[in-house]
Amino acid sequence: MTEVVAPTTRAETLLQLDGISLSFGGVKAITDISFAVARGEICALIGPNGAGKSSLLNVINGVYRPQVGSVTFDGEVRRHMRPHHAAQRGIARTFQNIALFKGMTVLDNVLTGRNLKRRSTWVEQALRIGRAEREDDEQRSRAEDVIEFLHIQPWRETVVGKLPYGLQKRVELARALAAEPTLLLLDEPMAGMNAAEKRDMSRFIVDINREYGTTVVLIEHDIGVVMGISDHVVVLDYGRKIADGPPEEVRRNAEVIAAYLGTRH
Repeated sequence: MTEVVAPTTRAETLLQLDGISLSFGGVKAITDISFAVARGEICALIGPNGAGKSSLLNVINGVYRPQVGSVTFDGEVRRHMRPHHAAQRGIARTFQNIALFKGMTVLDNVLTGRNLKRRSTWVEQALRIGRAEREDDEQRSRAEDVIEFLHIQPWRETVVGKLPYGLQKRVELARALAAEPTLLLLDEPMAGMNAAEKRDMSRFIVDINREYGTTVVLIEHDIGVVMGISDHVVVLDYGRKIADGPPEEVRRNAEVIAAYLGTRH
């Protein structure tokens, strides 16, 4: 796979996790995890299946509430952030299993990512009075910009359920990007893709980071992709952090090698 080089300049901390522990019915999913994500970087969460990666994303955007620890986002410290508050604060998310409105067009799906940007009341929207019409034009324009950025214009009026899997993943990315997030959480954005689709998605993630200035935290199993686009890698195994640092440093870590090669199991 062709390497995509990401920017490496680190800035102030945008996201800080301190001592996060999460259990379900006595089963520990995450144990005492702490790490920081710098503003403007691409941070990859990696580890074997069941390591707690998706659970950690769910803690960051408020789907799960940890029993112990805190999350600091953009200077605000919280034990728990509800999902709607996370979205309002500038955290957007894609999911491991595609979560689109399959009966709606690409454009309409992307427009749903603009809902929090509306200021008109439901009465104005229903009667198309006051701010509603002006907002409709503005939201459509912003959605079209994202569609163009991710090169999905040819399918903008296509019903999403009729698109191939790789394009559906790109539409889900477009919907998240339409929300103009400060932090973009991507849960296995390249799962199930072929090599060409992975190259395209890698380039789009780097472009989003560079051109929009969006901080990205992603879960990815393809180590070639991780090493090619990430500034920072955090490795989990059995719900614990076993490595945290630049890609080349993590690649040489003995615990990471053992976890991936299975020599410690």
